[in-house]
Amino acid sequence: MKSIAVILFGLLLMTTACSSPNTPKANNPDNKKAVANVLEKYVIANENQDFPMIEQIWAPDSNIILFGTNSDEKLMGWNNIKRAIKQQFASISETYISPTDQFIKLNPEQNTAWFAEILNYNFVYQGEARSFEGVRFTGVMEKQKDGWKIVQAHLSIPAHINLRTEK
Repeated sequence: MKSIAVILFGLLLMTTACSSPNTPKANNPDNKKAVANVLEKYVIANENQDFPMIEQIWAPDSNIILFGTNSDEKLMGWNNIKRAIKQQFASISETYISPTDQFIKLNPEQNTAWFAEILNYNFVYQGEARSFEGVRFTGVMEKQKDGWKIVQAHLSIPAHINLRTEK
């Protein structure tokens, strides 16, 4: 009887030892809402040129990256991104951004999200009203100890060039 108890105890230990502690977390809609909230803050911060809010949105790391709309705009690290945002705020005013077609997906562990949305970007530059319609904004966020932070982003403007050849 004693040997049966030892065997059962051993089997119990083996089955509990084999269970994975990294099983995916249930899909938490609060995480998706939190990511959407960061994207909303991105729009508000740019419209109001609110740099402290921008600092809350981006991870302050040296390995984050932003690809901007200019062909040479590859900004690596928070210091470079911060400098570019401050230059943008100094050169434009009266910004209005209208986001549409938002897409957010989270990994099973609920600690990484990727997103895409379309932005209609209106602003005044050198006294002249300008508009970029259909700006594609995509990126990745990480859930860090103080909330969701952008760690990678890409803004692009559609070229409006027909690359199809007629036959």
